[in-house]
Amino acid sequence: MAAHRKPRHRPLGGNTARTAATLALAGAATATAFDGTGHAEPELTPAEVEAKVDKLYQEAEVATEKYNGAKEKADTAQRRLKSLQDETARRQVRLDSARNALGKAAAAQYRSGGLDPAVQLALSDNPDRFLEGTAFAQRAGDRQSAAVARVRKQLGEIERLRGAARIELSSLRSRQAELKRRKETITERLGAARQLLDRLSPAERAQVTADGGTGGHASRAAAADGRTALPAAGPAAAPGSRAAAAVAYAYQKLGSPYVWGATGPHAFDCSGLVQAAYRSAGISVPRTSYAQIGAGRRVSRSQLLPGDLVFFYSGISHVGIYVGNGQMIHAPNPSAPVRLAPIDQMPFAGATRVA
Repeated sequence: MAAHRKPRHRPLGGNTARTAATLALAGAATATAFDGTGHAEPELTPAEVEAKVDKLYQEAEVATEKYNGAKEKADTAQRRLKSLQDETARRQVRLDSARNALGKAAAAQYRSGGLDPAVQLALSDNPDRFLEGTAFAQRAGDRQSAAVARVRKQLGEIERLRGAARIELSSLRSRQAELKRRKETITERLGAARQLLDRLSPAERAQVTADGGTGGHASRAAAADGRTALPAAGPAAAPGSRAAAAVAYAYQKLGSPYVWGATGPHAFDCSGLVQAAYRSAGISVPRTSYAQIGAGRRVSRSQLLPGDLVFFYSGISHVGIYVGNGQMIHAPNPSAPVRLAPIDQMPFAGATRVA
């Protein structure tokens, strides 16, 4: 980070010192998080702004990939909770039916008077028929006991399902809280970057973002003329049909806006573009860059072929699709659309081949 010019300080004492300390604390409380720098920082050169913006975008992208991972887990927890709730409802219907049957049987027994079997035998006009009825009643009693046992089992199963649902709901709420934290971090970093860029003139901002409002169109034109821009790149250079399809999809999306958390078809973040490209080729890859690096076979930088996934930074927070000739297609950040870029513009962390 560039050093900042600091004004001279004169020794302060007494009330003046206390007042200065109070103002300093108040200023620190309202400062934005530019590595501890507040609104009153001195003017920066375009190069210094670029360094700060790059750092903020990288921090936002780390938070974005964490957000994507947390969202994936939250969605899974939501589906599991819904499944548990549906199964609990189905079991409850069966339980209610069994309880109703038991209630009817108990009411019938009560109405019969519940006389001792020996008394009923003594009073019966037809002892043989009574004995047959007694045997039937015994069997009915056995069936009733079995029904009671089934009800008890159903009650236990429902309680187990409700316990699992409570655990899943707790997990879901934890994931949602994490999503909120990640979103706040992303919004803060992107807002800080936007404030820095707003200090620059249009020409300076174009220099910093290397876009100038035509980056997407320039990239699209380069893709349309592979002989001039990328002689070794393009779908035809891919090693297989699925890799070729993924590369072709990426070329079609040149110029699409970067939106964090987006997976297409009209906007993407970095891992969202990779997932969408390979989904179009019939291959499912994980949602996040740090999971995508483990989705295929690792390859060295010297072995790269079009369609390989290339990863950057030590935390594997950025990913692109290699297209040959040392170039990749990636979704950089909110200041630039999906574009072609050299893979050596960021710290290379590894590569994997998924097709």
